[in-house]
Amino acid sequence: MTDAIVVLNAGSSSLKFSVFAAIDGDLQLRLRGQLEGLFTSPKFVGKAADGKVLGEHAWPDGFQLGHEGAMAHLTAFLDAHTEGLKIKAFGHRVVHGGVEFAEPVRVDPATLKRLEAFVPLAPLHQPNNLLPIRLLLEGGTKAAQVACFDTAFHRDQPLIAQMYALPHEMTAAGVRRYGFHGLSYEFIASVMAQHDERAAKGRTVVFHLGNGASMCAVQNGRSVATTMGFTAVDGLPMGTRCGSVDPGVLLYLMDQRGMDARAIEKLIYHRSGLLGMSGISSDCRVLEESDERNAKLALDHFCYRAARELASLAGAMGGLDAVVFTAGIGENSPTVRAKILEQAAWLGIELDRDANNCRGFAKISTASSAVNAWVIPTNEELMIARHAWRVVHG
Repeated sequence: MTDAIVVLNAGSSSLKFSVFAAIDGDLQLRLRGQLEGLFTSPKFVGKAADGKVLGEHAWPDGFQLGHEGAMAHLTAFLDAHTEGLKIKAFGHRVVHGGVEFAEPVRVDPATLKRLEAFVPLAPLHQPNNLLPIRLLLEGGTKAAQVACFDTAFHRDQPLIAQMYALPHEMTAAGVRRYGFHGLSYEFIASVMAQHDERAAKGRTVVFHLGNGASMCAVQNGRSVATTMGFTAVDGLPMGTRCGSVDPGVLLYLMDQRGMDARAIEKLIYHRSGLLGMSGISSDCRVLEESDERNAKLALDHFCYRAARELASLAGAMGGLDAVVFTAGIGENSPTVRAKILEQAAWLGIELDRDANNCRGFAKISTASSAVNAWVIPTNEELMIARHAWRVVHG
């Protein structure tokens, strides 16, 4: 039997999975897939590592499969397609580990209860992340449950980078900048030396640009500063999230428009960002193809903010050796990358326009550029599998 790790990433209406087998000291992808539309029009697809479809299923419109049903269907699929594999652990992406959890941890019922305490800090993510762990623990599986945190990579930042200018007792109580997308940044840092030795040992800003978007200053492989803060709504504008906004705006909306906390939550998490600015879509691809003025304005603002944050993060490191674009938009939008880097030319970045016309891995700066620019696909699933393997095997 070959030992294997199952990686689970549970969202509000989806469940993504990957299976990695330990072969000759390396974790190799065997299976991957997802269940989506769990509460509307559920669909399942499971594939082999080469993309061959091994299983598909669709439920009727309006069927309430839920996470429990999704886990039951996934368990049956894994039982049928993991012959010869022994599942040693389930690695779970968990958005928030607070200050307490600075590295992956094996989860038992007591630990799960401690992780539930962070639900108020990530109400849209944490409950969904924890649900599969609870179901597997209650189901009596013998495989280890390992939580891997999106906040952990940032825990070694200096205190001045983590604190707000609020009374000290609030900082001590946990009101601080946590940062997110840490598993993605950690993966990029782990492979950087394969592509750019100077950047791996030096000062790199990584753009994790997707429906959720953030940036991170990585110096000698460690997080120095990042754009997200106490919650995953801070920093860059995103698909539907507003990013940084003057707190006075929220007070104004409460006082003058009578909005309560839940109405403001809906506004800043679901009705803002690219969707709110454009009035059209949260999808960058749709906006790039649109002739509407507000579509262009939304993209221009997104790129303007990213260019501003690049300067700020470079300042936190005292210079810049490289930039890396990753995640859905970062890996697949030459337009967004060009708009950002054109505004950052003063930092010594010279864009190679031909090389930038790509989707996936590439070096997109010229040979004479003082700062290298890269597109490197992230692999959070592999990062989680590695962490789960280390926790189980010491």
